[in-house]
Amino acid sequence: MAGKNSSRQPAQPDPGADPKSKDLEQFRLRPDGEALRTNQGVKIADNQNTLRAGPRGPSLLEDFIMREKITHFDHERIPERIVHARGSAAHGVFQVYESMSEYTKAAFLQDPSEQTPVYVRFSTVQGPRGSADTVRDVRGFAVKFYTQEGNYDLVGNNMPVFFIQDAIKFPDFVHAVKPEAPNEMPTGGSAHDTFWDFVSLVPESAHMVLWTMSDRAIPRSLRTMEGFGIHTFRFVNAAGKARFVKFHWRPVLGSYSLLWDEAQKLAGKDPDFHRRDLWEAIERGDFPEFELGVQIVEEQDEHKFDFDLLDPTKLIPEEIVPVKIIGKLTLNRNPDNFFAETEQVAFHPGHVVPGIDFSNDPLLQGRLFSYTDTQISRLGGPNFHEIPINRPVCPFQNNQRDAMHRQAINVGQASYEPNSLSGGWPKETDPAASDGGFESYQERVEGVKIRVRSESFADHFSQAALFYQSMSEPEKAHIAAAYQFELGKVTKPEIRERVVNEILANFDAGLAAEVAEGLGLPAPKRGKTAVDASKIKPSPALSLLNRVKPGIKTCKIALLAAPGSDGATLKALQKALQAEGAAPLLVAPTLAAIDGLQPDATIAGMPSIMFDAVIVCGGEAGAKTLAQSGDARHFVLEAFKHLKAIAALGAGREVLKASHLPDNAEGVATGDDKQMTQVLKAFIAAAGQHRAWARQALAESVPA
Repeated sequence: MAGKNSSRQPAQPDPGADPKSKDLEQFRLRPDGEALRTNQGVKIADNQNTLRAGPRGPSLLEDFIMREKITHFDHERIPERIVHARGSAAHGVFQVYESMSEYTKAAFLQDPSEQTPVYVRFSTVQGPRGSADTVRDVRGFAVKFYTQEGNYDLVGNNMPVFFIQDAIKFPDFVHAVKPEAPNEMPTGGSAHDTFWDFVSLVPESAHMVLWTMSDRAIPRSLRTMEGFGIHTFRFVNAAGKARFVKFHWRPVLGSYSLLWDEAQKLAGKDPDFHRRDLWEAIERGDFPEFELGVQIVEEQDEHKFDFDLLDPTKLIPEEIVPVKIIGKLTLNRNPDNFFAETEQVAFHPGHVVPGIDFSNDPLLQGRLFSYTDTQISRLGGPNFHEIPINRPVCPFQNNQRDAMHRQAINVGQASYEPNSLSGGWPKETDPAASDGGFESYQERVEGVKIRVRSESFADHFSQAALFYQSMSEPEKAHIAAAYQFELGKVTKPEIRERVVNEILANFDAGLAAEVAEGLGLPAPKRGKTAVDASKIKPSPALSLLNRVKPGIKTCKIALLAAPGSDGATLKALQKALQAEGAAPLLVAPTLAAIDGLQPDATIAGMPSIMFDAVIVCGGEAGAKTLAQSGDARHFVLEAFKHLKAIAALGAGREVLKASHLPDNAEGVATGDDKQMTQVLKAFIAAAGQHRAWARQALAESVPA
């Protein structure tokens, strides 16, 4: 679903030509050939022993080397983000496909030959820095564009809507979803009383909670995860004409999710699964790509929808306003230092450039205050923009001075404007000039000061019904199971009942009944404000299964083998899979060489949940070893249960037989060694669909 422009390929990104890379060079400290020194530049002769009064005497306070080292260590940690604490990031470039001058004067959206450096941070929301990657949660998707007009931050999530409509409720929501105050549990999850108590009492959250219970909350990887700007923004062109705009990021590989069982197991087997996948893909040259799409609405059409454009709990169905694909983001360079870059990068939805402006979305308005306030506390003061990763690549000058951690050395007498002592500089730029400064869109606003919610924000269930009815049957089953799991962790019966009877029953009676049955609750009655399902027209674009793009490019394929497997066959498989753009890894019971080939991992160290598909290799001795191995049988059983493509060559079929798996099920390809070409062709076709959904009923009986 990449859009009609997806075939347009910008020039191959060149990290060496990245202005931000050059900008950071002066801050990189490379250890090669350098002596160990103190922070003041003094060479250190002994870094192993504290200065003492005699070999067994007390340490001396005059040991300035030890004191500096320990003092710095004691202060190395900074406060973690309140939300989005756990993140991973990468450098890259953005390139527009064609000039967007008709819609916006933003300079980075004008020239298709120009590459704009970016830094992109993905994150979970609820958990602390030490939580797992694959928990059920919203994911942050924040992009910092280092443009020639200044930094522009597109701060979003992997879901297009949010839990609340007004920023004044944000502290309440975060307090509710965070670990509970008495015991600081649970870590990284929403399956607890305070979260469900809050959302059951705040019906505006129904739509977003449904998204969070869907497969969107457990993405397969950060590379195959969609992103959304959430809010309605404005494009403003050079003539001053404004249009409303919604932002979308579309992964070029397509969008995929984990199964819940996979996500739970990965949290224990490899809590860094998502960040490792991102890092390794970039290191091997499989650069993640995302296309930027926009939904553009003319100002005169603001009120033509049956929902309010300013309501952040609502989306615009693509069938009503298509997504126009306008450019591509390519992540091509990993950070040099996690703390200096990923941990210290500061995003803010208020960092905009001329040509992009805000709407009156009441949640967005509050975020414009909150982000700066948070960064000042977290990064030690108002000079966080001078941290290398946050520095613009364009020249910047103003009269803001002093404060903690100031790095710039401002020259001259005048630190005010207007002035005559510095020739009047720096001074504002005429917004009418070709390189003019930022000017807020001149929207006419009038009204009485009042604390009230617009009536146009009052419908909380129609879009929840739209989302649920747009899901495929597997996705609907996953949603019901997610509600049952989460609410099963809630200890207060009245909260469970309120969610079922006052939230779910208001947008889908079938879902409410299924969840109620799983929780042992009476069948719910139709809610007082229930949506008329017959009036809901599904939006196929909302289903992840419609985002599948056939192919195995960048897929991780396990070649399951053991000593006695045929090395020539393994090499042929590796070559064929690499030709398709996949990443085949040799997995064996031990790291002992197999016919001259060194395994990449052991079965215990890299289980099937870390792979997209599995090939069980032939060779009688190797297959016999695998068939007798409980770990190997579990490996293929688990892959079968998770609906992954499986192939078995020659004697490798005995491993399926020993695991009591059918060799003719959907997504399973088998044959003798002479049939490798045909088997591989069928396997690649099955793996390219990413899941064999047709065998789901059969897979549920697999004991893995």
